[in-house]
Amino acid sequence: MNSEFIIPIAVFTAVMCAVWAVISVFTKNSSRTAQRLEEMRDPWLRRGPDSDNGKMNNIIDKAAPTLSKALDSGNEEDQSKLKIRLANAGYSHENAPRNFLAIKMVSLVLGLIFGGVYGIASVESNSWMAWIIGAGLGFYVPEMILTMMKMSRQTKIFLQLPDALDLLVVCVEAGLGLDAGMRRVSQELVSGAPEVCQELGTANMQLQMGKPRRQVLHDLGIRTGVDDMRALAAILIQADRFGSSIAHALRVQSDSMRVKRRQMAEEKAQATAVKMIFPLVLFIFPGIFVVLVGPAGIQLMENLINK
Repeated sequence: MNSEFIIPIAVFTAVMCAVWAVISVFTKNSSRTAQRLEEMRDPWLRRGPDSDNGKMNNIIDKAAPTLSKALDSGNEEDQSKLKIRLANAGYSHENAPRNFLAIKMVSLVLGLIFGGVYGIASVESNSWMAWIIGAGLGFYVPEMILTMMKMSRQTKIFLQLPDALDLLVVCVEAGLGLDAGMRRVSQELVSGAPEVCQELGTANMQLQMGKPRRQVLHDLGIRTGVDDMRALAAILIQADRFGSSIAHALRVQSDSMRVKRRQMAEEKAQATAVKMIFPLVLFIFPGIFVVLVGPAGIQLMENLINK
């Protein structure tokens, strides 16, 4: 048996042993009293005894603090930025930054292992580059995935917000208060606009817990990261501060968003002609050129051959 066959098996066995050791360390059984105390401290743990992912959540909760310490800078500004990015991607739980750093650490180790295996198996002079590339990919892949999830969610909120705002305008003009209108919107549009309803539901829960409305609306704009939602939150805060009509403010914001989307649609329509140049030049013009010039070229070649 050569080394190219033995080395991957040995690395795989070592990784599996390490994973088994970590799981055995962090999966010690705890008493029901300790579990009840943890559920009282963290309401997110109240999933019932029949939850299938309870053990996995227990493993993550115990392993994440240890794994995240290596990447935690301790700077409050960096932690705040990471928390906002995760909230923009839809992860607003208090343990989300810790779990994300733990995932980055695991991904870094896995990238380093796979890069090392590839570098050893390739037996090249610059095999150390495989270690660096593997570690770099493992470190930045979670960041890229988080960025894509953030952009996707913000786009969905941007597209869903006009319908939610129109329904909120109807509810407020019909006599409901802002809190009741937000609650009604979060109930009615849960299938068509789940992201917006989730954010409005979180805002309603914060209002019911006694948090000031201005702070709730400000957090709503920061948590989504969408400019239109921030503008809506600012208008509602201003209307609540000066005692102006909330229905009128919502109507003005709805009209402004509708005009903005119409302008964006017109801009994309005007840019269509410019974008069509590249497929025309690359795919359509060569076919037309062959059809038009091909017969003349064949006749010219026949005339040259006959002469």
